[in-house]
Amino acid sequence: MNRMRGRLRALRALTLALLLMLGARLWQVQVVDGPRYVAAATETRTRDVVMPAVRGQILDSAGRPLVRNRTALVVSVDRTALAKMADGGKAVMARLGAVLGRDPADLARRIRPCGPTVSKPCWAGSPHQPVPVDGDVGTREALQILERQERFPGIVTSVQAVREHPGRSAGVQALGYLQPVTKEELERREGFKAEFSGVDVSGRDGLESVYDRALRGTPGRKRVQVDRLGRVLGTEQQVAPVPGDTLITSIDAKVQAVTEKAIAEAMEAAPQADGAAGVVLDARSGRVVAIASAPSYDPEVWTGGIEEDDYRRLLSEKAGKPLVSRAIKGEFAPGSTFKMSSVAAMLRAGYPIDGRYNCPGSFMVGGRSFNNFRGRALGVLSLHTALVKSCDTIFYRAAFEQYTRDGGRKPKGRPKEIMANTARAFGFGRPTGIDLPGESPGRIPDRAWKKETWIATKEENCKRARTGYPEVAKTDAGRAAFLKALARDNCQEGDQLRPGDAANFSIGQGDVLVTPIQLAAAYAALVTDGRLRSPRVGWKLVRPDGTTVKEIKVPVTGKLPISAAERAYIKRALSQVAADGTAAGAFLGFPMKKVKVGGKTGTAEVWGKADTSWFASFAPVDDPRFVVVAMVSQGGMGSEAAAPAVRKIYEGIYGFTPEGKNARAALPGWAPAAAPPVIGPDGTVTRPVKAARGKVR
Repeated sequence: MNRMRGRLRALRALTLALLLMLGARLWQVQVVDGPRYVAAATETRTRDVVMPAVRGQILDSAGRPLVRNRTALVVSVDRTALAKMADGGKAVMARLGAVLGRDPADLARRIRPCGPTVSKPCWAGSPHQPVPVDGDVGTREALQILERQERFPGIVTSVQAVREHPGRSAGVQALGYLQPVTKEELERREGFKAEFSGVDVSGRDGLESVYDRALRGTPGRKRVQVDRLGRVLGTEQQVAPVPGDTLITSIDAKVQAVTEKAIAEAMEAAPQADGAAGVVLDARSGRVVAIASAPSYDPEVWTGGIEEDDYRRLLSEKAGKPLVSRAIKGEFAPGSTFKMSSVAAMLRAGYPIDGRYNCPGSFMVGGRSFNNFRGRALGVLSLHTALVKSCDTIFYRAAFEQYTRDGGRKPKGRPKEIMANTARAFGFGRPTGIDLPGESPGRIPDRAWKKETWIATKEENCKRARTGYPEVAKTDAGRAAFLKALARDNCQEGDQLRPGDAANFSIGQGDVLVTPIQLAAAYAALVTDGRLRSPRVGWKLVRPDGTTVKEIKVPVTGKLPISAAERAYIKRALSQVAADGTAAGAFLGFPMKKVKVGGKTGTAEVWGKADTSWFASFAPVDDPRFVVVAMVSQGGMGSEAAAPAVRKIYEGIYGFTPEGKNARAALPGWAPAAAPPVIGPDGTVTRPVKAARGKVR
């Protein structure tokens, strides 16, 4: 009996303990953790929807749109919904293809995830969002889908803003393009994932990329209530999106169009030409007035997703790589346009500015004869005339003498390398820092560069010195023999700067490479105040109501290593080139009395190809407002392709006809805009005034 009572007491104690534990747990769940479970329960009944902001416009210096938005009907496919269907959505895709007039197989390719083994078209965005398959459908097609939604489950039709380029291909490489945000980008870019709307795109090149954060704006958020099937019951909370800022640039749309046309015509006139570039700078401020590259392409190719064939064409050598901007990424030997740097180096080395220098038809450098253009002897010249007539042998001699003073093949201590160091002071051999992505640095070869290159290529060069180039010999035995001999020389002594390297450097040949934007920036510094500036395309960021967000300054990055008197001397020499020098033929009939143009032609030899044609210029000579540089790859002599293109650009800017007369259809004014346009609260644009003569800013 006592044993039974003991068991009952133990059972009551255990029951009481269990009840206490249950009560404690209930208290913890309902009181302590109650708010958390309430929030979780609420979360299962609501969904957060991110609403994309309208992307900001890109305007020119007069307020004209370079890139704007237009509304379009976009059809998207929800891959998750299709995956739940018995046939994987094949029937729906077949019906969609019939409505859109598209191959269902092509539509299927567009919605598959991109990957290392998946070629375009494919989807690089989030796998949890609808995939756009047609970015600009007609109203009739959209209504067929909307009115018969039961036949098109998982198909979404919506009105979205898409980018539009009023100038079509004008400045397309500088403006850039948009592409869907990738999953990797969401994870990589801090704060980006929270702002991604599911249909947003991101700038991939040009200004769209550099100013992406400002242009994109701030997305809105909407919290909606849904039932257990996910159907929307109502809106719980909503925050409107904030439109992106408007980017005002220093580009003048009319000058841009003139520049595009001029370099395109220069390519057409040169049978072997495979590319061209043109840059127009405001000489005083360093702002970009126009920047063009040819061949170009139609930016509409990106709308609705680019096709695989189109993407390959944009990057193909055969098509001329139209996606690449030769103005900032193209590296070419500059030829005689580089001589202004070599004259500056001679002056720094102690050569008299008023000296007399012999210009023979050829000059021996390291046992090899280096010839003037066509072997012509021009007699005894000043440095002024050497620039006007483009004598090479004067520069060969100076470069060889400086090379010898540095110790030649066996330098003494730390060589001065005055030619290379002067070129660097002019901004060559490094990016200018322009506000466009992917700028190339160019190349200024010196002793350190030779050694680094030799170390990196020695193994391959020594191998080729033994085996030669049998793959080249199949089609060109002479070139194969040359390459084998070159590989042998580079294997044995490729770490040494040779006398011929120094001679070629002085006239912008050999291993020297520059970009058109570098040359333009250097000439702008030379003919104005001697300050080297980092060019800027962006000028100002403003909100849609016209409120200023930020003015984009042009940084000063250096100072030329010569005096104002020396700069003026070189400028005076360059001022005669278009009137009496190597570009005189190209400017025959141009009204020099109204607008005098100065500059320098360049003809750079390229092994196995036609010469690269250059002309770097400035105008008006007395008070330069514009620096214009044109380059035509495989265009021939500088006076044959690039100089005529530059003439056409000046004719467009100043409103001259080819006969030198003023045209009524001239571009307004003769100077770049002094200030960006003003945008009013209602979106109206007040165009800026043109700059007047005055001191360099």
